[in-house]
Amino acid sequence: MSRPIDLTPSPALVVRRRRDRLFHAFAFAGALLCLVVLALLLFDIVSTGAARLSWEFINSFPSRFADRAGVRAALWGSAWLMIVTMAIAGPIGVAAAIYLEEFTRRGRLAAILEINISNLAGVPSIIYGILGLAFFVRWLALGRSILAGALTMALLVLPVVIIATREALRAVPGSLRAASFALGASPLQTVLRVVLPSAMPGIVTGLILALSRAIGETAPLIMIGALTYVAFVPQGPMDSFTALPIQIFDWASRPQAAFQQNAAAGILVLLALLLVMNSIGILIRQRASRKLQP
Repeated sequence: MSRPIDLTPSPALVVRRRRDRLFHAFAFAGALLCLVVLALLLFDIVSTGAARLSWEFINSFPSRFADRAGVRAALWGSAWLMIVTMAIAGPIGVAAAIYLEEFTRRGRLAAILEINISNLAGVPSIIYGILGLAFFVRWLALGRSILAGALTMALLVLPVVIIATREALRAVPGSLRAASFALGASPLQTVLRVVLPSAMPGIVTGLILALSRAIGETAPLIMIGALTYVAFVPQGPMDSFTALPIQIFDWASRPQAAFQQNAAAGILVLLALLLVMNSIGILIRQRASRKLQP
């Protein structure tokens, strides 16, 4: 007769399962705590600033009187800043990622570049603000202009763009490149006609994430001397400007309750702008994915 199989788990397996359950419970508690804190913050902001939101608030310039102040100049300044930043960081970041991923051989130089790019992605934003103040504002004499702020922001988000684009390029199957080479395409033709269209959803996602980080940054703009009171809409990249984070910071630093309400309303406008940007990125990614499907 065959001996019955003992299905009793070993003591080591029991200990391992207990550790797994304990880790899952700890991770769930951490995620739940973050969600609760975020919900409380959103509730406080909405309850404080929702009553202040109106078309008059969005279409009014800053004022010394809280009930007359608005975010028109800051909203246009942020729009100008994001457009110029992406016009600078987008092509440079994508081109750098293509060069590093598609045309550079794996060696010591490539490893050094990858390490430096990863390190730059973790540098505090205030450091980029100091660099922008010393180089763009003073040495290049660009002053407190949109172009100086956009160049500083471009340096800030460039590592994010490069890393996200490289990950999107790595996700493209190598069989597509091999098939393109087999048909007689050059490396440049393969990248432009095969690799880039396939990686475009990931690249667009990376660009949107980079813009989402840049639009909420305050420290670099403070360092380069962005104004807190601008009673006009910028007309060009060399004009002085303010931005939504700067305006929110100025209102939040004032002791009056009415300006605190304006700061909360400005945060709601900034959150809405972020949601619109992310929604546009999702739509672009979905349309690009549908075009790539057979």
